Amino acid sequence: MSLPSDRAPSLAIFCKVVDNYGDIGICWRLARQLSGEHGVAVTLWVDDLVSFQRICPGIDVAAEIQQASGVTVRHWRDQDGVFAPADVADIVIEFFACDIPPGYIAAMAQCAPQPVWLNLEGLTAEEWVEGCHALTSPRHGMIKHFFFPGFTNKTGGLLREAALDEKRLAFQADAGAMAAFLGQFGVSQAEMSALKVSLFCYPSAPVAELFGVWQAGSEPVTCLVPEGVAFDAVQAFIGDDATAGAARTRGALTVRVLPFVSQDDYDRLLWTCDVNLVRGEDSFVRAQWAGQPFLWHIYLQDENLHHVKLRAFLQRHAVDAEGAIDSLVQAALAWNGASADALPWTLLWPALQADLARIRARAQAWQLQMQSNGDLASNLLAFAGATR
Repeated sequence: MSLPSDRAPSLAIFCKVVDNYGDIGICWRLARQLSGEHGVAVTLWVDDLVSFQRICPGIDVAAEIQQASGVTVRHWRDQDGVFAPADVADIVIEFFACDIPPGYIAAMAQCAPQPVWLNLEGLTAEEWVEGCHALTSPRHGMIKHFFFPGFTNKTGGLLREAALDEKRLAFQADAGAMAAFLGQFGVSQAEMSALKVSLFCYPSAPVAELFGVWQAGSEPVTCLVPEGVAFDAVQAFIGDDATAGAARTRGALTVRVLPFVSQDDYDRLLWTCDVNLVRGEDSFVRAQWAGQPFLWHIYLQDENLHHVKLRAFLQRHAVDAEGAIDSLVQAALAWNGASADALPWTLLWPALQADLARIRARAQAWQLQMQSNGDLASNLLAFAGATR
């Protein structure tokens, strides 16, 4: 049975925030796109409204239910609650295998027809994903499907809005717009003229070492970092409270602390920078759509499983017609502590910088390759329609 044709299909996303901004970032992008581009009636259940507010300033952290960008946002406080079949959406998504309330599952089982139940999994470039994408799992008299984002046409693809590339190219072609965007954060003309690097990483990244290389370098570097990120290294460099608006120049390096911004403005930040250091999943995907060189700081997992995921991605991404881009591979492994014999950053950074033109060309070719897989939201709706 297909999705309803007499009304907009409804969809519920259940999101537990584990990685501060990555989990809610992905769910919020998906919710906005499904509502805005596809006319889906979306309800986003989220347990951490404070983190949500950091990337969507209009969110009221005290509201049990509210509207934002056409999406119904509900504060998911606990696993309690009694639900009726009328409360259940046509498509139910549990993000990263979070446990949705038992009462909601019981109401799902009473629906006729039953909803499409999807477990939206994490992003990885590992080959096994292709075999697991769309697999089924019987649950409570229903069928749950595993839906994997990914980097091939045998997966669900990547999150990408329909007009994203058009917006990016128009913004990057408008020097005045880019200058005005950076200017609102206090970035000077001299800082804009330097090599601009955005920094978003986990605390384990070797930021202090990289700062030292940039500071002693012969070419000016402007590092733009959101408040609270790499806090120890940033505060040590600035020598004062590393709050939004703080900045200091030492040698060739200027570090400037930015406030957290909305998702749309974060995209613009990636578009204006020459190199983007990103983390987790959400900013990692946005860096790919920015078409600029980037280094990915992957979310840490037990037994260094994240290193396996990192290498799987590099095997796909850091290769162009000439072969592997060794400077990118070595820098990415060192940035994540994944190389036992890593070179010092005094050698890694100059090699990476010398290859930036080649890395940028690869990034733009990679974009086209990823676009050919379709976008996650459209692929998810097509799958749901064919499944129900």
